Amino acid sequence: MKTKGYFLLSALVIMLHGMIFCGEALALNPNAPATVVKLIFIHHSSGQNWLADDHGGLGIALRNNNCFVSDTNYGWGPEGDTIGDRTDIGHWWDWFRSPSRDTYLNALYAESNQNCSYSRLASDPGGSNRIIMFKSCFPNSYLGGKPSDPPTTGANPLRGQDAYSEHMTVANAKGIYNDLLVYFASRQDKLFVVITAPPQVANDTDAAHAANARAFNNWLVNDWLAGYPHKNVAVFDFYNVLTSHGGNRNINDLGTETGNHHRWRNNAIQHQQTVMNNLSAYDTNNYDSHPTAAGNQKAAAEFVPLLNVYYHRWMGDLLGGARLLLLE
Repeated sequence: MKTKGYFLLSALVIMLHGMIFCGEALALNPNAPATVVKLIFIHHSSGQNWLADDHGGLGIALRNNNCFVSDTNYGWGPEGDTIGDRTDIGHWWDWFRSPSRDTYLNALYAESNQNCSYSRLASDPGGSNRIIMFKSCFPNSYLGGKPSDPPTTGANPLRGQDAYSEHMTVANAKGIYNDLLVYFASRQDKLFVVITAPPQVANDTDAAHAANARAFNNWLVNDWLAGYPHKNVAVFDFYNVLTSHGGNRNINDLGTETGNHHRWRNNAIQHQQTVMNNLSAYDTNNYDSHPTAAGNQKAAAEFVPLLNVYYHRWMGDLLGGARLLLLE
C-alpha cells in the first residue's frame, strides 16, 4: 500500500516538473557562483585589452565574481605546438575536432597561468578549468556569402583556415560551429562560452561584409543552439554590444534603455539592437578595430551577469539554492 509520504513526494515531483517546463526563467540566476570556479579564456589582442585592469576590466570583474581566471594568447601551446596563435573561426576545428584535439584540450583544461596582465584571485583552487571561453578577433567579422546562407554540411573547406581564407563565408562559419557541437556534447562537464568576434571599422570592411557579420552573430545567438539538447554551451554577443555607444567612442551606453546590448535586464536575457549599425562604435582613432576602453567596459559589465546565468543553468541551480533535477 502506498504511503501518504509517497503521494506527497510524487506530487512534489510533478509540481517541480511542471514549474520547470512552464518556463526556463526559474533557472535564470545572475548571481556569482557560491564557490570559486576555474575559467580559461582563449584570446588574442582584443581579449587581452578586455581583460586588462586599465582597459576593459574584465579580469577584475571575473575576480570579483568568484572566478579564478587563466588564459591563452600568442605563443601558447603544448609540446611546442603554438595552437594559441590560431584563434580564427576555421581554427576552432583544430582545437575541438582535429586529431590533435586531445593534446590541445588536455593542456587547456590543466592551464593555470596568465598569458597577459590582469588581476585575478590570489589562490588557485586546484582542479581543471570548468568554464572555457573562446573568442576570434575582428578579422573574423569579414565574411563572404549572403546573410541567410545555410550552414555548410560535410567536408568544410574552412577547417583549419585563417580569417583571410577565400573560404571565410557565412555558410562555412556556421558549419564550423555546428561541427563543434559534436565535441561539446561529449563534454558536458565543461561549460563552453563563445564570445563573438568584435565588429570592424569602416576602413576594414564594407556594408555587405558587415551585414554578413551581423547575420552570422544573430544566428549564433538565436539559432545555433536551438536543437542542441544540453546546457553546456552559451554565446555572448560581443559584436552587438560594441555597435552602439553613448555619444562617441569614449562614452558607452551601459545601462541605457536603447542601444545594442546583450545583457541581463528586468529578470531576463536581453539581446537587443535599436541602433542600425554594423560597424564598431568604439573604434580607436577611426582606423583601428580594437575596441576602446569604454566599449570593453560596457562589454565586461554586460557579460558577467550573463555568464552567471549560463553557469547556473548549466549547473541546474535555481534562484534560492534549489537544484533543477529534471533538466535533461
